[in-house]
Amino acid sequence: MIKKVIIIFIMLSAMTDADARSIKVLILDDLFQNIPGKDEKIERMGKLRGDLLVNGAHYLGNIEVWKGRSGLYLINELPMEEYIKNVVSAEVGTSWDMEALKAQAVIARTYALYQIKSNNNINYDLTSSVLHQVYKGTTIDPRISYAVINTEGEVLVYDGKIIEALYHSTCGGKTENAEEVFGKSYSYMKSVESNCEISPYWIWERKIPLTEIEKALNLSDIKEIAVKSYTATKRVKAVDIIHGSGILSIKSNDLRKSLGWSRLPSTNFTITRDNGNITFEGKGYGHGVGLCQWSALAMARTGMNYKEILAYFYPGTILQIYEDR
Repeated sequence: MIKKVIIIFIMLSAMTDADARSIKVLILDDLFQNIPGKDEKIERMGKLRGDLLVNGAHYLGNIEVWKGRSGLYLINELPMEEYIKNVVSAEVGTSWDMEALKAQAVIARTYALYQIKSNNNINYDLTSSVLHQVYKGTTIDPRISYAVINTEGEVLVYDGKIIEALYHSTCGGKTENAEEVFGKSYSYMKSVESNCEISPYWIWERKIPLTEIEKALNLSDIKEIAVKSYTATKRVKAVDIIHGSGILSIKSNDLRKSLGWSRLPSTNFTITRDNGNITFEGKGYGHGVGLCQWSALAMARTGMNYKEILAYFYPGTILQIYEDR
């Protein structure tokens, strides 16, 4: 029903040219969950400019609806700086210290511009989910607007190029090396010690039934799960899952993806067997690479400004005003 209403609304609406300095975001939420396949042909069904309500979220700017073999796709095109305000609001909230908000604004903008320059998809630049960075539509907050306006256009550059400014929620005391997660290293983004004890994910425990793990991995009769290897920062790199048909070796990040990112918050954990459950005790939330958001907040509370925070997590980078693409 919601999809039909959206289509009718778009067909009846007019549209004007988008802001030249804009970004296209593929909306992913509870209703729109699919990403177009690499070779999937999609057909545009309509386009509008205005305010569209989707699953309780308002999206301003240009809205396009596309149809493919997996269903409908919504693409929101809006001015870059408005997008950054909404990402900051979704990623860290409105009550954080101003210097932490400014740091988040810079890395969100840097990450977005990097994706625009790197993405070969002609229909959109990035998604609205944790696959890239969280965007939940339009929210207006004066403190976040202030942080974005006061860093307007600023991005992090290394060797004259916009960096891939990776970041995460909670490192658990030490950030991870990028090559352990993404298979490539960065001169400007190495593991550093970082205090994020104020995070609600500083320490956590998950007791997950074996039946849930079996379903997630499509296995049966799991007998044991054991750590196979560790990264240089002492996170779990891979685990061995002993089951009825043999042993499955799986990367810890793949295990997180299968169980759900929030179900297993990070790869910094220990494992114990408890009857029909596996208990994971761990620290941190996210992949652990780049800036740790809760550490940035802790740094801001000690008096560090956003430039000092960014320099700590991305050494060797410089702040620069980006140009129109």
